[in-house]
Amino acid sequence: MPTLLTMPHDAIVIGSGPNGLCAAIVLARAGRSVLVREGAATIGGSCRSAALTLPGFVHDTCATVQAFTRSSPLLHTLSLAEHGLEMMYASAAVAHPLDDGSAAVLERSVEATADSLGADGPAYRTLMGPLVAHWDELATDLLAPPRVPGHPLKLARFGWRAIRSARTLADSWFAGEPAKALFAGLAAHSILPLEWLGTAAFGMILGASAHAGGWPFAKGGSQKVSDALASYLRSLGGEIVTGAPVETIDELPRATPVICDLTPRQLLKVAGHKFPPRYRRALERFLYGPGVFKVDWALDGPTPWKNSGCARAGTVHLGGTFDGIADSERACWNSEHAKRPYVLFVQQTPWDPTRAPAGKHTAWAYCHVPNGSSLDMTDAIESQVERFAPGFRDRILARHVMNAAAMERHNPNLVGGDVTGGANVLAQLFARPVARLNPYATPVKGLYLCSASTPPGAGVHGMCGYWAARAALKWMSR
Repeated sequence: MPTLLTMPHDAIVIGSGPNGLCAAIVLARAGRSVLVREGAATIGGSCRSAALTLPGFVHDTCATVQAFTRSSPLLHTLSLAEHGLEMMYASAAVAHPLDDGSAAVLERSVEATADSLGADGPAYRTLMGPLVAHWDELATDLLAPPRVPGHPLKLARFGWRAIRSARTLADSWFAGEPAKALFAGLAAHSILPLEWLGTAAFGMILGASAHAGGWPFAKGGSQKVSDALASYLRSLGGEIVTGAPVETIDELPRATPVICDLTPRQLLKVAGHKFPPRYRRALERFLYGPGVFKVDWALDGPTPWKNSGCARAGTVHLGGTFDGIADSERACWNSEHAKRPYVLFVQQTPWDPTRAPAGKHTAWAYCHVPNGSSLDMTDAIESQVERFAPGFRDRILARHVMNAAAMERHNPNLVGGDVTGGANVLAQLFARPVARLNPYATPVKGLYLCSASTPPGAGVHGMCGYWAARAALKWMSR
């Protein structure tokens, strides 16, 4: 009796993360029959939710803030609201508290943010204003593989500043600590030392995306994003099987294109024996970055921030000054654990009360640690929260922690706890995962890669899957 795994399909996708699902959607929209095989019991990859603490509390197991859902040239065409997805927006995207009780707040408006930064307001307006005004055009080029850009002058103006280090840009543009610290918190999403070239790009891109589209989270948990993508795919005739890992591509039909939502390490496991030595060695040299230590909390009340601006923000960057954040991000690249780590803290329930019982709250946070670390950073993270929200620990009903090694056990794509699919070093931004004219195509005909280890990299935007599927469709039409 034939099953979904044995029935013929025009294409197979390995992995049901957002990129895998989006690759399948692009194929299905082109009229191809497609099967998604997921090794885990649930779909979603790094975009999943679970009851990690107490009954009635919903937590996101990895990604929680969807900074690029509105910027993605693909996702905004999918009408995911018709498939159950509702995005929630905080009053402000980001807050960055300082030890004197003040906080820099990234409002949805560039003007409002600039007005709050005092003497640095005009510089902030000049830096961010043009990015936001032309964000739709820039996002189209930035969320794509290296190619002739559609808007070369706008991209060149961005690139001239973005290629610098975050420290160089902050020091040359801003005089006061609030603006510098706010930019440092944004740039530190790169998970790189802030003195390294290219880190300014992360601060500029994430800041512009927050102004242009907000940093929303899915009502009811990140699993809702994956579920909506899966529902859309099924509406096109696409099929998904969970609990169906692929151990080797030899078990798949030879003439069927296969698109892998895997990082290079997993790709080598399933197909390394098919690759020529040069390509195999290049994948083996692919550099993974630091990992994360993650904490989820069930809380008896809202986080008691010193500064009320932090209560209006969905994401709060904890680390104090630019130098404090820079010290933390440098440490994990030196195989050290920062005593006062930079902490990304997200509070969802003020805007999405469905995630907790009435009157209760959830919070999510992580810090960066050396790749593969098993050290418990719970106290260091909670101390940073207490630093800016005294009394936070008194509101904890339960917590769930995952060190970097546990993150990889939960999702093998998170190698050593690396949540970005590979280090964001400059070379790997332009040659990801290896230097090839088509970064999605492997030397094996019909075998493609679509994970965050390909351009444009990490984020719930689906564009790695989009471009890989486009490459596969071109091959299929020959």
